[in-house]
Order: sequence, then structure tokens, then C-alpha cells
Amino acid sequence: MNAKRLTVTLAALGATAAVAYAQLGGYTQANLSSTPEGRTFLQVLNELNRLYLYPVDQEKVLRGAITGALGSLNDEFTYYSEPEDNAIDAANLQGEFFGIGVQLVAANADGTGGKIDNVYKGGAASGAGVQIGDQFLKIGDKDVTSAKLNEIVRLVRGERGTQVTVTFARDGKPYTVKMERQPVTIVSVESTVLPGNIGYIALNTFYNEKVSEQFRAAVADMKKKNVKALILDLRDNGGGLLNAGVDVADQFMQSGPIVSLRDRSKQTQVFGTARRQASDYTGKLVVLVNKNSASASEVVSGALQDTGRATIVGEQTFGKGVAQIPVTLPDGGKAAIVNSEWLTPKGRQIHKKGVTPDVLVKDTRFTTPVNFTGSGVKPGEKITLTIEGKPVTVTADKDGKFTYTGEIKRPTRSAQQGEATVDLQTDAILKKAVDLLK
Repeated sequence: MNAKRLTVTLAALGATAAVAYAQLGGYTQANLSSTPEGRTFLQVLNELNRLYLYPVDQEKVLRGAITGALGSLNDEFTYYSEPEDNAIDAANLQGEFFGIGVQLVAANADGTGGKIDNVYKGGAASGAGVQIGDQFLKIGDKDVTSAKLNEIVRLVRGERGTQVTVTFARDGKPYTVKMERQPVTIVSVESTVLPGNIGYIALNTFYNEKVSEQFRAAVADMKKKNVKALILDLRDNGGGLLNAGVDVADQFMQSGPIVSLRDRSKQTQVFGTARRQASDYTGKLVVLVNKNSASASEVVSGALQDTGRATIVGEQTFGKGVAQIPVTLPDGGKAAIVNSEWLTPKGRQIHKKGVTPDVLVKDTRFTTPVNFTGSGVKPGEKITLTIEGKPVTVTADKDGKFTYTGEIKRPTRSAQQGEATVDLQTDAILKKAVDLLK
């Protein structure tokens, strides 16, 4: 089942929902003023433009109203994406764009700024000597030390063959490089063969239209290598395309329903059904999950658990058991609207519950970083402590308070896209899976 089929299916569901909504009564320009709340909304906007002391950013006000309207539902999965964010989202979904070949994470505790989490071989950044841990200072002449991560991504990406100048900091020292934007393909599947001839495939996201193709190739490679068993790692996979999840589960199931959708009228229909294929993997299978495994990851793990096809190992999953319809808006933005919940083959509803693994094991890959706070010193005074054998210096603020949060140690990632790097010594969930398969 490909991404186009999913789009058609959701469009059909959306049309049905639209008809039902029209029958219930919806908002139009003509009837917005027919209720006290509608008239109040219009009056507030008009009075704001008439009376406010400072210039009014019309776009910001209206987008704020849209965000507020969706936010009033208290549903984290129904939301509005502004045009700039939606454009980045669309490129990520397509799995291709033009950039410098790096993976970014936030540099600051509040989620702002950016630093390099991985540098891919063959990319522009790799050729320019950019290294993991380097922090973005400027892109062109724009300071991005406190910019949103999506803004940094937007500035780094661009048209093929164009150049971007970036100033990074490494160990506190700035350096500047000019790079040419090149094609970047997002590879969401990583694989390797573990000791004992056990295959390992990690699926990082389902939010990539190329993920089904990449996953099929990885499964075919494992079969070609004649692995005696297979581990599917869905940890930290927050989900994505529902039909991609169906396609992945179908690689291991020969028949039966994979997932069903239930709408607000409580009508249920099977969304995906497994079919026997020569490319299916039929050997022993263990699936790894953790508290960040959500949505399509839970579709896969729930289906394989219900049918007894795999042993699920790890932590209780996140518990996102609803599906959204993406609605493209006139301003180029997007509204994601929850329109159904999904059920496992046995009819389990996992929203806000999650999937309970067959074997519970704590994820030990991420250690809790050292952190401390204090007070009672002079404003601006520096305090130096020794943390793990290294001196750490913090500066007190204007109230004489100081704080320190250590950096979370991230698992080593391969610079070669598609190549998995694992550590059985520090990864208790993976080690347990290997032990079960032995």
C-alpha cells in the first residue's frame, strides 16, 4: 500500500466528514455573525485594529486565532502548522531536499538553537570538515543561537547548487564555512547483522514516503544474508504515515487485519489487511519499543503482538491511538485534525494506554545527566565544580542563583546512512532481545 493510496483514502474520509459537518451546521462568512460568539470574535478583531496603540500584525493575529481555536480542544494531535513549518514538513515527508547533509538537534535547554548531531558521508558538511557537536552561530548574517530549530533548517535548506555560509562554534571557537546545497535523501531505515547471525533493522520514523521502499530493501537484504532471526527496533519512532505502518507489518504477516479505524459515529472499518508475499520474512522476530514508540509504531507492534507473530520487548509505549487528516489551507499552512481512532486486530484501543511489551525491560541507552542548582553567592560570581573528573564552571545570575544541566549522552550514530550502530553492553533492551533469540 503506497502513500498515494493513503492520501486518496483520507481524502474520501475527509469528504464524508465534511458532508456530515455541513449537515450539523458549520461556519461560513455569512453565518459567523449569527451567534454572540461569532459577533464577539469579529468585534474584537475590528476594535483591535481601531484602538490598539501599536501596529497590528494581521497575519500573526489571525494565525494566533486559528491556533487558539484548535488549541481550545485540548487535543495535542489537532493543531495548526504555519506555512514555513509546513514547507519543511512537506520536504521531510517526501524524503528529499537540498541541504548540507547533517542531522540537527536543539542546542539549548528550551529547545532553541541548533547543533550537529550527525554528519553524513558524502554531504557538503562532511566535505567542509563540519563535526558532530558543532553549534550554529550564524547562517549568512543572521544570528541563530536562539532561533527555533525549524528556522535553522529552513535557512540551511534551499535550491540545488546554491551556496550557504554558516558560522559554527567548536569548543567555543567560531569558524565559518561556505557550502553548496546538494541533494539529500532521508534514510529512515538502518540495519546490521549482530553476533549469532541475528539481523537488526531500526526504523526511525514512518513520516517518509520512501520508508516502505527502504524497509522492503532492508528485509530483502536480511533474507539474502540468511539471518537466523530478526530484531525490529521501533524505539523513539514517533510514527507518521499510517499506511507505511501497515506496509511494514505486512512484511511479517501473511493474512488477517492489521489495523482498523473507528470514527465518531463508532463505525469501524478495516484499514489494512495482510497478504502473503514472496518477500515476507517468516522467521523468528522480536520487536523493540520504548516510551517514545508511538502511533504507527504501535500499529505495527500491536498487530504483531495480537497475532503472536513477534515478541515485544522494552517499555510501555506512548499511547497514540488516533489518526489525523491533514488539511492544506489557503495560506500554505496545514491543519491536522483527529478524525478517528485505530484498533489492533483483536480490537484493542490503545489511545492513552500504549502497548504493554511481552517482556518489560528499561531502556538503558540514555543516562540521566548530572544537574544541580544553587544560590547564595554574589551576582556574576563564577563557581567551578568537578563533574566526572572534569571542571565545570557556572556563573550566578543577578539574584545570585546558578544552575547546571549536563548533556545527555546520545547513542553513537553511523555517518553512513542506512548503517546501524549498536552497543550490546549498554543497551539492555537489545541485549534481552538477543538473549531471547539465542
